[in-house]
Amino acid sequence: MSAIDGDASAFVLIRRVDPRGVECWSSREFAEALGYSDQRNFQAVLDKAKLACLNSGQPVEDHCVDITEMIQVGKGAQRAVKTTLLSRYACYLAIQNADPGKPRVALGQTYFAIQTRRQELSDEAVEEQRRLRLREEMRTHNVQLADAARGAGVIEPRDYAIFQNHGYQGL
Repeated sequence: MSAIDGDASAFVLIRRVDPRGVECWSSREFAEALGYSDQRNFQAVLDKAKLACLNSGQPVEDHCVDITEMIQVGKGAQRAVKTTLLSRYACYLAIQNADPGKPRVALGQTYFAIQTRRQELSDEAVEEQRRLRLREEMRTHNVQLADAARGAGVIEPRDYAIFQNHGYQGL
């Protein structure tokens, strides 16, 4: 495990996953992991991230959801506080707008950049599998089409080409 992986584990530890498998981070815990001791200072970072999200054409409400949570205060008492649940994309935008002078911010930027690249590679692998599956389906359809042509008595190459063209149009 590299130093980055060990230090980035803070971001993994505060990650939440809902029953549908959707991951998110609490803005309060995220701010703390980045080294922000005052939530008001982190709010400016969140505001910039929301603006970047909006300007990129993404619906902000898909990536930043405001909720009220109960937190523990002294002697077991609880208090309601507002927090924002952030998608991975929102975290990425927030960390790009965070104070680069904070060492944890640099670690977070590295973590989310690596995770984003891993997701891109995973998406590319899925797309490659889809392409291969479609290619195999096409091969199967071509074999079926050739069998149907033979069954219909098509022998001449020109007639076969016409038959095949009609078959493609039918797909």
